[in-house]
Amino acid sequence: MIGVAIDENLEKLRELTADVDFPILVDADHVLTELYAISNVPTVVLINEDDSIAMPNWSAYGSNLFSEFTGVEADRQHDRIRRWVRDGDAGMSTSEAVAAVDDLTADEEAARLHFRLATTCRDRGDAAGADRNFDRAAKLAPYDWTVRRAMMPLRGQDPFGETFMNLYGEWKDAGKPYHGVRGY
Repeated sequence: MIGVAIDENLEKLRELTADVDFPILVDADHVLTELYAISNVPTVVLINEDDSIAMPNWSAYGSNLFSEFTGVEADRQHDRIRRWVRDGDAGMSTSEAVAAVDDLTADEEAARLHFRLATTCRDRGDAAGADRNFDRAAKLAPYDWTVRRAMMPLRGQDPFGETFMNLYGEWKDAGKPYHGVRGY
């Protein structure tokens, strides 16, 4: 098992992963979220030894800390992972796995590029350029958590605060759009 954090705050990441006993990689540029069309976090992708995807993107949790909020029980997800590890049963065929996740739309791809531009502008001290590109990214991909929620701490917003709760309500009202397998 390998974890990938899309955050850039290494101190906070160290704090959050202090008791984690598997490698955590940092992907501050969100390359993996683009490669695997991940639009929500946390997301699990099961990849076999032969580098084929056994089960594409599905939202999973390590504990029941957020189960009341998400309605997702971690034990069911842990059981699925155990079945895959022990029996090779990912719950779907290879062809089902390939067809399960839509590619990013052109707007979603553009949003991720604007996100990268925003972080580059911010890193270079161009606050106006950062704001302009963050705003454009949010407009292009309003329900992509890897863009919208990821930008919150970069803009000085609490990723669990009022802005997040408002976004969460909008996302629910929009039918919970998601690139991934549902119901796991």
